[in-house]
Amino acid sequence: MVDLSLFDIEQELKKRHAYPYEWGRKQNNIWDDYTNFIYKTPHWEPVVEVMKATIEAYDLDKKELFQYAANRWYNFWSAMAVEKIFTQIEGVVPALNPKDRLVDFNLSGIDFDHKTSVFPKGFKQTLYYAQNHKEELLNWLYKNQSQQQRKHLENRLFLVVYAQDGEHWKLKAEITWLQSIIQKYVSTFEASLLTPLNWNEKSALSDIIWAVQ
Repeated sequence: MVDLSLFDIEQELKKRHAYPYEWGRKQNNIWDDYTNFIYKTPHWEPVVEVMKATIEAYDLDKKELFQYAANRWYNFWSAMAVEKIFTQIEGVVPALNPKDRLVDFNLSGIDFDHKTSVFPKGFKQTLYYAQNHKEELLNWLYKNQSQQQRKHLENRLFLVVYAQDGEHWKLKAEITWLQSIIQKYVSTFEASLLTPLNWNEKSALSDIIWAVQ
């Protein structure tokens, strides 16, 4: 894994903002295989060059491949930056196995995965309602999370970004700003304030860290 500073990752992520954020097709394993090159570089220009080569090699639709790869790249490197923010905080212990998809770090003796999510349109409620009905939103997020590799019902901290102008996705690149929010959350963290969730015989502890701008 390439090790860039949080500042450098933020600068690279913001280069994505020059292009519309659209999903031309639903995420699936075949197109994930086409675009797994996004894990190898956090730099925008080189990843665009690999997109071009992939389009030619597999005779793919240019716009579809660009959007699919660009969005996966953007979300992945933003997630890597957020994970790095957590694990740089004193008292937060990185997962012993970096390939463990169920655990990113341990906080106060509790293993957590983390996920940055834009405020979901599908929740069909206002920000005010969501902030005052946390358990309802958490259940919605678990139920509607990605059907691919990250789907699970283990302990998870959701970082939910919300922009007043509706461009929620752009806030995933505001790494310095997100760092201040996460540091404040961890400094006041109390396990007793986590929300316990139960589904049949499965249970988890979860919480929402709000990043509203």
